[in-house]
Amino acid sequence: MLKLGIPSFFLLILILQIKGDDFKEEIFIKPLPPSHLYVNFHFITLVNGEESFEHSHLAPRSLGEIMSRYQVEELHLTLTEGQWKHKQWGYPVLDAAPGAELYAWFSPEVIDVDAHWKKLSSTLSGLFCASLNFIENFNTITPKMSLWPTGAQKLKQNYTSQLRYASLPREIVCTENLTPWKKLLPCESSHGFSSLLNSRMIHNTNYHSIGVHVRRTCVDNNCLETNLEIKQTVALVYDFKIINSMDWSFRKLFGQGLPGACPLSSSSKIYIDTTSNSTYRFKLSPEPNNIVLSQRGGSETELAVYNINNSVMMNIVAKYETKDKIFVNIPPPLSFTRYVLGYGKEFGGIVTELTNNYWAPIDVVLLENAPWWLPIQLSSLRINGEAESKLIMSQYYSPGKSRQKPYHLELLLRLPPKSTTTLTIDFEFVFLKWQEYPPDANHGFYIGSALISANLPTAKNYTSLPIHGNTFDSVINASKPWYPMIFRTNGAMVSLPTPDFSMPYNVICLACTVVALAFGPLNNICTKELVLKAAGTPLSLRQKIFNIFKKKKD
Repeated sequence: MLKLGIPSFFLLILILQIKGDDFKEEIFIKPLPPSHLYVNFHFITLVNGEESFEHSHLAPRSLGEIMSRYQVEELHLTLTEGQWKHKQWGYPVLDAAPGAELYAWFSPEVIDVDAHWKKLSSTLSGLFCASLNFIENFNTITPKMSLWPTGAQKLKQNYTSQLRYASLPREIVCTENLTPWKKLLPCESSHGFSSLLNSRMIHNTNYHSIGVHVRRTCVDNNCLETNLEIKQTVALVYDFKIINSMDWSFRKLFGQGLPGACPLSSSSKIYIDTTSNSTYRFKLSPEPNNIVLSQRGGSETELAVYNINNSVMMNIVAKYETKDKIFVNIPPPLSFTRYVLGYGKEFGGIVTELTNNYWAPIDVVLLENAPWWLPIQLSSLRINGEAESKLIMSQYYSPGKSRQKPYHLELLLRLPPKSTTTLTIDFEFVFLKWQEYPPDANHGFYIGSALISANLPTAKNYTSLPIHGNTFDSVINASKPWYPMIFRTNGAMVSLPTPDFSMPYNVICLACTVVALAFGPLNNICTKELVLKAAGTPLSLRQKIFNIFKKKKD
């Protein structure tokens, strides 16, 4: 094995800088009073967009070849376990739907988008050990208003025709997904911030999500040259009851301290949101390198910044001064909830409640994606109990086909200030073929989350990065006229008419018992010969022993 000395190592770093590859790693920590803690990992790799991936440097070659072979312009994949509570926790950096969620924009040169989409999902399924190969045409839609590309795109291009979206709400996230995800990083899990991602500690959280987001970004304002940005994210929400204390540290959260920065990273920083110090005061140890005050969209955020540039073991500790205060939660400007109505096995309904807590109207786009086995009826749509409403500014509806395509509904709504808007739409239950039921049919059938796209007028409870930013320092004093966000509602579950799958088992057992009882005596009669025993036949050993005991008894 070739061993590099110190001069050779710096020469390697110089070659990577000449090639244009750049890698950065960041951690964002935000307390969610009174009983949770939000931790977000960001790993960003920038690659020269003009180079091929025949000889990769910092970027994962496997992912780069997928992007080039299937002509993907932008890709977003998330694997999530748990549900983010927007009303209690505010807004995450990147929202994700429970289960698996995949959507991508393909190049305008791609003619058969559906064929490339199927190949892309199957390849990603093998790369991340997930069930993405179950993505078919019957659970894929093309959103018209809800999703928009965040990377550099060509002008006068029809973005929606090259877009595909699918979700698998039943997908379970486990260690098999995290291991190949970490192998895409330059330092994998041996050095840097990724060494904190211990699967035993990560899967012991209330919410955890891993994601891969690939897009093209402009090198300068003219956007004549582009870079390929590969962003890998991990979002975790810890419960203080699980770690048995409000005082948290890296050793309590991840089972070990931070061994230092990745040697291949150009920047390694940790951001801790200390805004909640005004109510729940805590002290950080060791002291941060810098304290930054950010004013963004009518809200002030205080960030403690740690610059990690060595390989010394480090353990950041937060100790709270008072732990018995009552916390008053301030709701975000837009909150929502979703649930299922109905009883019996014939009809039901989906209800989505959108609450605008802001003093001005907010325009949102609601996307409902119902599977083919849950047909929704557009004629039954009600807005606050009315069939016709002035709140609907535009709508798009694509009816589904049995076993071919899902039902797709998008509504552009203007939510009045300080109000709650209730949307109700009915659906019917259908009968499935017995091969189409999942292994645990009585558990129920999952419905994917609805998408809510909004341009928020304020940045309160808003932690997302700007569209043109890729690191957390881009949020400092980044005030904009509006703040885009795509939310995912909570999932739902319905119980379809399910046959008694135990009946075949009972029939098999009964039939086998009858055959055994009938075949046994008949086989003995037909195969065995009846022979009469002679009078002078010698006694057997058993009979002799029996006669001896009989004489003693007499």
